[in-house]
Amino acid sequence: MQSIRKNPRGKINNSFRPGPQQLALAAALFGFGIGAQAADWSDNAIGYRYGTRFAEPYNSQDISKSVINFTHASGYRYGSNFLNVDLLMSDSKDDNAQEAYITYRHTLDLGKIAGKDLSFGPARGVGFTLGFDWNTKNDNSYASRKRMWVIGPTLMLDVPGFLNVSLLALFESNQPKGISSRYRYDTHPMLNLAWGIPIGSSPFAFEGYLNYIAAKGRNEFGGATAPELNIDAQIMVDVGSTMGMGKNTLRLGLEYQYWRNKFGNPAAVPGSLARTPMVRLEYHF
Repeated sequence: MQSIRKNPRGKINNSFRPGPQQLALAAALFGFGIGAQAADWSDNAIGYRYGTRFAEPYNSQDISKSVINFTHASGYRYGSNFLNVDLLMSDSKDDNAQEAYITYRHTLDLGKIAGKDLSFGPARGVGFTLGFDWNTKNDNSYASRKRMWVIGPTLMLDVPGFLNVSLLALFESNQPKGISSRYRYDTHPMLNLAWGIPIGSSPFAFEGYLNYIAAKGRNEFGGATAPELNIDAQIMVDVGSTMGMGKNTLRLGLEYQYWRNKFGNPAAVPGSLARTPMVRLEYHF
């Protein structure tokens, strides 16, 4: 997902930063390979969602988008994997743009690795999360090419389903249209909540995530960035069971996203606030 666009006037930081980024990539790919080969459980899904009130910075119009996604979640002896691939297709108000956005997270369960019970209070365990985000978009104005490594601790709370709370360091860069070299933002923290909670014994579930992302210094054009709040929540219902399919095989729901200061753009920027209702359909296998 993209960041701020203004008239170029910033200095490009082209220096190489070894360390946490490379550690996150190597460990995430290693964990995904191990987990995929020895998964205790796994769930794959193909989904579709649609909304008519998407927002993009520096665009004051409501944008319609269709989103096709693939999701993989799995768990193995020492942790879990999560992979999501979104293909977003905009209408003419966003240049009929197409975007691919990939998110991967690998969470190591430190208690399982140590062979100890690390539960306390409301937490059933302590983990360590690493992963990355990657995107590319072909709109005519900004054309984002985001790359981001993430790394940090996670608390796994003791609830039906799951509720994970992570504090992650973000190492983000981008090279949009008009920028000759990849620009690296200041390293900045993100508070992330991710949940999937069944509603009693009903076919309904409450799912989603919350990201609070601190400001990331100056953008690639020299402008100030602002802290972001991104909440994406959905109520999903198992409709497949009523049609003779397996439990939670086919799910339908309503989704709502609230995104303030989208991509770090300050409130004064048109399109920096998104309030986006969506319909969502998922097939799990």
